[in-house]
Amino acid sequence: MPQLALISPQDHLHRHHHHLLFLFLLISATNATRAAAITSTGYQRFKEAPQFYNSPTCPSIETSGINEMCSDEAVHVAMTLDVAYLRGSMAAILSALQHSSCPQNILFHFIASATTNNHHLRRIISRSFPSLKFQIYPYDSSAVSGLISTSIRSALDCPLNYARNYLANVLPPCLHRVVYLDSDLVLVDDIAKLAATPLGDHSVLAAPEYCNANFTSYFTPTFWSNPTLSLTFAGRKACYFNTGVMVIDLQRWREGDYTTKIIEWMELQKRMRIYELGSLPPFLLVFAGNIAPVDHRWNQHGLGGDNYRGLCRDLHPGPVSLLHWSGKGKPWVRLDANRPCPLDALWAPYDLLQTPFAMES
Repeated sequence: MPQLALISPQDHLHRHHHHLLFLFLLISATNATRAAAITSTGYQRFKEAPQFYNSPTCPSIETSGINEMCSDEAVHVAMTLDVAYLRGSMAAILSALQHSSCPQNILFHFIASATTNNHHLRRIISRSFPSLKFQIYPYDSSAVSGLISTSIRSALDCPLNYARNYLANVLPPCLHRVVYLDSDLVLVDDIAKLAATPLGDHSVLAAPEYCNANFTSYFTPTFWSNPTLSLTFAGRKACYFNTGVMVIDLQRWREGDYTTKIIEWMELQKRMRIYELGSLPPFLLVFAGNIAPVDHRWNQHGLGGDNYRGLCRDLHPGPVSLLHWSGKGKPWVRLDANRPCPLDALWAPYDLLQTPFAMES
């Protein structure tokens, strides 16, 4: 007669725990797979943003016989589009529209790598912003690739990070003024106020200046010990400014051939290493001390934390019109990792990423 296998209550409980552990691991693996998929190009899905309309007092940007994308009445915004930062770009676009009194008058000029599938990017943007007026311009990074020197953060060495040097070449000649924005920021004020910044009689660009920053630290001892180089700043009250938020007069830029001036400094850097930090120092060399001022409220920068340690940062004193997560930490990465900084909660409402578990609308 066969013997019955007797299972003790302890064995039963042990097997039950094994079963629960298996289910937990299975769910965790599924979640990890979905999370990985959602960060890849093909699976990034974004929700449709609300529609925003002009107030009755907004000027018309439709000029008969003239390309609307050239309208002087419009607010022109230039941004780079990159798969790694697309989630940030979508949040930045939404924030600009949401806080504008004339959102239909904001025209977006996106610069994307010529090797990227721009049809895919166009489809993503159009799906989330069906009425958005925008163009995507292919950017051939081969010219700049040979000029890039390694910096303290690999993200700063991406060729698209240098597209701001070439805006006047990439964007249509009919464009006179543009607001350049990084992809790791949100606006909480009307961008038209920033776009209307007076540039005076001679300034090519405007940005908030930070004259209390240690300006000398942006350049190497090699630079400062060479009189020919250090005299570059003679007679200029040179201060640090962040190139993630700039108002640029493209006509003056073209007339002064400022792209060539920036490239010349990058070529010198390849020969004798005069700075450490990505695309910023050439801008400082060419423009510092000669830019039009912008209130600090328009670039509360550094919220990404320290380049080395990823520390959380507080807001600078004073009012806020734009929050900028420059630095190593990006709010979407920290939120996904469930390790956000307190100020990341201010970015979260603009996040259009559709989670894998969201019901299809």
